[in-house]
Amino acid sequence: MSSSIRSMTLESDSIANSIIEEVETKTPEKSNQIISGLKKEWIHFKLRFSLIRIIVNLYSNPKNWILAFKYLIQLRKKFLGSFKLKKLVEVDNKYYMGLYTPGWNDLNYKRFIVSELNHFIPVKQKTIRFNHVHLAITNKCALQCDHCYAWDVLNKRGTLNEEDLLTIADKLQGMGTCQIHLTGGEPMIKYKTLINLLNYTNETTNFWINTSGFQLTNERAKELKVSGLTGVFISLDHFEEEAHNSFRKYKDAYYWATTGAKNAVKNNLAVALSVCVTNDFISRVNLLAYMNLAKELGVHFVQFLEPKAVGHFKGKEVTITKENIALLEVFYEQMNFSNDFLDYPIINYHGYYQRRVGCYAGGNRSMYVDTDGNINACTFCHTSSGNILKGDFEEALKRMSKNGCPSY
Repeated sequence: MSSSIRSMTLESDSIANSIIEEVETKTPEKSNQIISGLKKEWIHFKLRFSLIRIIVNLYSNPKNWILAFKYLIQLRKKFLGSFKLKKLVEVDNKYYMGLYTPGWNDLNYKRFIVSELNHFIPVKQKTIRFNHVHLAITNKCALQCDHCYAWDVLNKRGTLNEEDLLTIADKLQGMGTCQIHLTGGEPMIKYKTLINLLNYTNETTNFWINTSGFQLTNERAKELKVSGLTGVFISLDHFEEEAHNSFRKYKDAYYWATTGAKNAVKNNLAVALSVCVTNDFISRVNLLAYMNLAKELGVHFVQFLEPKAVGHFKGKEVTITKENIALLEVFYEQMNFSNDFLDYPIINYHGYYQRRVGCYAGGNRSMYVDTDGNINACTFCHTSSGNILKGDFEEALKRMSKNGCPSY
């Protein structure tokens, strides 16, 4: 049975490769695009058979092959329901279904799948400890955003120097970390540190930058890509220039967000626009206008972030109403899983997933390291459990994982 399945896998891959080649010869090649239809179907076909190869190599019992494949299917359904995959993102010959999963064809994709299967049936291979970690490299920022989660420490000096950051990155990679998101403050203010971090680290981790787009010029986007950056999250909180600038308290915020996005796309970086969806903003008209702008800019993803009463929003009533949550969820489902928006960016919506499966932060598969090296459940949960550079970090991590996320 083992040899027959392996044979079927190889034969199916051969067929898939032939069809892909035929499709691609008829389609003008683009390095960055949203793909759907026939090409998406065959890429997804190849992806599924790569999963079978991974499973067959991991487990010797054929019964576990079936159970493991079903586990991955059920895991997806827990997050997304029974919706059929309608589109993928292609960037630099890698294919993405979402923001927090490595692209298929990426060196880290297999490690990610193996680590997820380890939660089902333990494996002998080395696994990834963290899916993603947010690492703050500075508190400095030129903006004064309404929703800033780092407001209490904004523009104050952190205790970590560049050597500390390199040590932390090395430690996270040694533990196994699929993605490290370099954040702040505004990380682009520490541009040389970003380049040094990227050049110092290895390919076992995908690096992303969470930025307002501040001074993300074409030259910088090119250098970041060459240094090994995978992608950028660019904060853009309105489709209207004046409204975004007002929200960010910076006259050039919209210019840098949109210009930075274009420069990143041009240089084969995966690009996500991140929007804080406040009650005042949420309407179908506004959401569609925002997605039209995202499509025009050529970005690949849009991330919906619900406001939290922390940082600059501390003490304020910012919780999304039930009516607006319902509107956001319907919009998310239509944009991602209907045939009407196949050429629009894919939306990632954390609140949607967390209401269905809970939060994967809090040391479960993710955490936040602040500019003093303290480990927190996430960027919104400022409840330090210890320090990554001091004391017994493993014990601190266990405490945080046990406490989990206070919101979900």
